[in-house]
Amino acid sequence: MPKTVVREGETLDEVLRRFKRSVNKSGVLYDVRRHEAFYPKSLRRKMKSEEARRRRY
Repeated sequence: MPKTVVREGETLDEVLRRFKRSVNKSGVLYDVRRHEAFYPKSLRRKMKSEEARRRRY
């Protein structure tokens, strides 16, 4: 889990923005969403190939 240290004189909005960015970079939310439900192996394979295709273009 990413941690964010509050710097002196920093507003709560700035800290929250840095925390959200670090969570996105670490991939925590992606991993949580991926484990939310059970997907059969065939569906996981299909989703993986679609994701790769989207990244390619």
